[in-house]
Amino acid sequence: MNEREKILVDNLVEYAVFADQAYQKKKYNTAVTLYFKKICAAIDLYLLRKSNLVPSSHTDRFRILQEKFPEIYELLDKDFPFYQESYNKRMNREAAKVLKDDATRITEMG
Repeated sequence: MNEREKILVDNLVEYAVFADQAYQKKKYNTAVTLYFKKICAAIDLYLLRKSNLVPSSHTDRFRILQEKFPEIYELLDKDFPFYQESYNKRMNREAAKVLKDDATRITEMG
């Protein structure tokens, strides 16, 4: 495992641990934010392993996925609004559960 891959794995694990803690404590805004970060780290790890690419931004990540991995793009595109709304709305258990499940699904793909 190279250094870049190790960083992504370490970040993914860190996001997962704290997202699960927030979810259990019913801190759903924090959980949504961290599950989305876990999703992005898992996607970046997947892209690194499959294409030797690591996106530099959300825009870059979306573009790469749309072009090369449309099934993952659709999932990320569906989840991104939850992340955006977590800044100015109260998130609920259902929204956090959607991202939690998607984060697990994407992590298992890589």
